[in-house]
Amino acid sequence: MNELDKKLNDVFAGYVVRKDLVKLVRGNAAVPSYVLEYLLGQNCATDDEEQIAAGVERVRDILAKHYVQRAEAGLVRSQIRESGYMRVIDKVSVALNEKRDAYEASFENLGVAHVLVGSDTVKSNERLLVSGVWCIADLGYSANEAKDESPFLLKQLKPIQMARFDLDGYIEKRAQFTADEWLDVIIRSIGLDPEQLGWRSKMFQLTRLISYCERNYNLIELGPKGTGKSHVFSEFSPHGILISGGEVTPAKLFVNNSTGKIGLVGFWDCVAFDEFAGANKKPKADIVDILKNYMANKTFSRGNEQLGGLASMAFVGNTSHDVAYMINQTDLFEDLPAVYHDPAFIDRLHAYIPGWEVDIIRGEMFSRDYGFIVDYLAEALRSLRALDYSGLFTERFEISDSLSTRDRDGVVKTYSGLMKILFPGKDATAEQEADIIEFSMEMRKRVKDQLYRIDETFERVDFSYRTRGGAWQEVTTLEEVDFPRSYHAHDLVPWVPPARPEVATAVSAAKAAEGASAGTATEDAAGGEGANAGSAGNGTAAHDVEPELFTGLKKFRENQRGVSYELLFGAYLDGAREIDIVDPYIRAFHQCRNLMEVLEVALAHFDYKVPELKVHLLTSPDDYSTSKQDVYLNQIADALYPQGLTFEWDYDTTGSIHARHLKIDDTWDILLDRGLDIWQKFDNDAFAIENRMQIMRRVKRFEVTYLKIQEA
Repeated sequence: MNELDKKLNDVFAGYVVRKDLVKLVRGNAAVPSYVLEYLLGQNCATDDEEQIAAGVERVRDILAKHYVQRAEAGLVRSQIRESGYMRVIDKVSVALNEKRDAYEASFENLGVAHVLVGSDTVKSNERLLVSGVWCIADLGYSANEAKDESPFLLKQLKPIQMARFDLDGYIEKRAQFTADEWLDVIIRSIGLDPEQLGWRSKMFQLTRLISYCERNYNLIELGPKGTGKSHVFSEFSPHGILISGGEVTPAKLFVNNSTGKIGLVGFWDCVAFDEFAGANKKPKADIVDILKNYMANKTFSRGNEQLGGLASMAFVGNTSHDVAYMINQTDLFEDLPAVYHDPAFIDRLHAYIPGWEVDIIRGEMFSRDYGFIVDYLAEALRSLRALDYSGLFTERFEISDSLSTRDRDGVVKTYSGLMKILFPGKDATAEQEADIIEFSMEMRKRVKDQLYRIDETFERVDFSYRTRGGAWQEVTTLEEVDFPRSYHAHDLVPWVPPARPEVATAVSAAKAAEGASAGTATEDAAGGEGANAGSAGNGTAAHDVEPELFTGLKKFRENQRGVSYELLFGAYLDGAREIDIVDPYIRAFHQCRNLMEVLEVALAHFDYKVPELKVHLLTSPDDYSTSKQDVYLNQIADALYPQGLTFEWDYDTTGSIHARHLKIDDTWDILLDRGLDIWQKFDNDAFAIENRMQIMRRVKRFEVTYLKIQEA
């Protein structure tokens, strides 16, 4: 076990499980993960390998003996009859039989119905009345001659979920973990390896969970197939339900006016619609109107009576085009059925997860470490639903007062949900809280920006925030940064620059740089947050006016495109004679390749009137062996020496170098918080465009600070 595994087992003893065990025991049983982890938590809550192995065998034995396979239902029914008793694991639903004035249970896989259930059992587990709950049930058998009565007898029924939860203890134990540790624990708990995901990707996963801890939260996620959009809603919690096919009747979702039976919104914390997209789908207009009213007002009607509900709504579906096509040709909601491609419906959505940024699920992305039993985490989130964290940010921050009521609701609900998940003890630092506010604003801004394309009656609002008394920070979506010239080109509501002159964004820079040459103006247009338009923005040719190089901090967002070493360093390397690079992580092949690409930029800016360009690297030796590392670095030196670039390196064996920077002559010191390793994984195929063009690669979250030596 690693350190986080040990800490998690120590602090949350009995509530964690090794995540790869689920695959070991699942076999061909079509059982939700929370059912399997419930069983694993009872039998494998230990770090002893022998006990884990024995526990896995016990769970396999339980499933083999008690889980009802549909194909073997007849055999199981016969075994119950012959033995008079059997314990089964099955999905159970209950309905009221008015003629008999009794509750009757149906067992989905077993194929048994009309089994009498006591009123006390139903009252304590009301979800049995809506779509069913996975249970462990003890069934007996007693033959009778009544045609409308089942011979099967329900002796005991136990829903597979925790009976009670200590929220105060959960919050107290959370305080023993750092913010990064806790984020990784949550990601592990939903089954993914946090080492495979960046901060932004992790936040998308957490946003899916908000539906379980925030009441009446309306979320949509559209993107490519295979990104796990529906997994959280089908496997994560016994308090949520996934509607396959995305279609449902008003009676099932809200209320049956004939029987008075409340629908799904009255019993589930989250109702998710799978396969929601599909322009050819034609859902009935009546469900759309009721749904819009519920999403806006948390109420629905039963005849003349207004009823309320607390269920959150999640809509997930696949896109038929990539994001570039949607930005340049249509809008991000293009795949919704026509009745849902409606400004009134779209405006009620609190957040839009950009599914095209979520990685396709691969085998190596699944966690093999310890995480919470999902049922425990599900109960933690459910306990937090009753709390309101939406006003916490007002102690330190304020958001633009130009936001509409629905914009503000979307932002604060997303903020509240993420705070509950990450900082239930309300102990976030100002920097951590600012990250959550900015992320929450982007999730809502993605919705609002599409409304500008669809309906000309919407007014422009300013998505910005600031620390109290500080400078305003404008929030942009990543699509806005990636497609600065076409993002607003199809808006029916005219785009206007930011209202506040002190706000500078990548979009503003790109607009100001239109018509300029490809030099510094292009760098500023594609630059990170904090970049300015540059002196070339007036249309003067770059070679006519010596541009003033940027000084200060630039921030780059995870998954941002349009970044290259040329744009980051090129102008600063003009005429350079000596370059010192400090980066402890120039070890693996891809890291050495990054170094080579930086040196190619240096070579492109080399003044051949100077005899040679000297480059020195200080890095750390590989933890296991420097043999490959030496080979890579020697190959770099040999390739560049005939071109007039002398490359040398030293290994730091003290382990004392942590700061990473690029020092150019005695003029510039460029600080790199991630070093040169700024790229997300990309296809290394010879014909992949990301391999040939750096600006097409997505980056990790990183910062660059440009300092003049005399100013350092």
